[in-house]
Amino acid sequence: MNIFISADIEGVTGTTVWDEATKTHPDYPEFQAQMTREVSAACLGALEAGADRILVKDAHSTARNLIAGDLPGSVELVRGWSRHPYMMMQELDDSFDAVLFVGYHGPATGVGNPLAHTMDSSKFAEVTINGEVASEFLINTYTAAMENVPVAFISGDREICELASSRVPGIKSVAVKQGKGGSTINIHPETACRKIKETVKQSLLSLSDQPAITLPDAFEAVVTFVDFKAAFRASFYPGARLISPQKIGFDTHSYMDVLRLLLFI
Repeated sequence: MNIFISADIEGVTGTTVWDEATKTHPDYPEFQAQMTREVSAACLGALEAGADRILVKDAHSTARNLIAGDLPGSVELVRGWSRHPYMMMQELDDSFDAVLFVGYHGPATGVGNPLAHTMDSSKFAEVTINGEVASEFLINTYTAAMENVPVAFISGDREICELASSRVPGIKSVAVKQGKGGSTINIHPETACRKIKETVKQSLLSLSDQPAITLPDAFEAVVTFVDFKAAFRASFYPGARLISPQKIGFDTHSYMDVLRLLLFI
């Protein structure tokens, strides 16, 4: 059994403000360590369920966050950004049996986490796909569907866990916190790790009941930019159109085209 893990930090227990997720800030190491512990817990759960190979994509900011030496010894780690359109899912292919998301968070316009955003928070005010607000979970779940790999588990804030459960029936989740305005209410870091390990194991032991989702036949991606000048520039991407001063639209039958759009704009 081959397992792919995509890991972020804004959905790790405790993270509340951007300082705690920023590599150059003094507050960061505490939450870097917790991100590593939560990913390690997911890896241990997968190993107990019989995983033969675990590949982890560090998918936050610089993609150089996880403390490699603190992960189980058999784990492979992808650090940095290749600039492949799969982005947070780099190296996923159809040889994997399941995808796990650790440390995920609600989408831009979401209210379940003070750190909620979709991709680049300095650029994108909102992303929708076929009228649905697109979280990084949705974007990456569609990528998994392209490779026919089921998404079996997610941990993060309560909002993204609820969105995941409504979008992927049968997915197992661990909500480690919930947002309230600019604050977060968090479970204990050790409790988060214990629950992640146990739930990942359960999700993989029942993996045969969890098929990959079916991709839509067509896609309409709409991106609202923070800056109207960025929207104007992005409207010249092949196939894109300017809907309003801060919004572009893009239509395609290929989800890979959507990923290329998001990468290049």
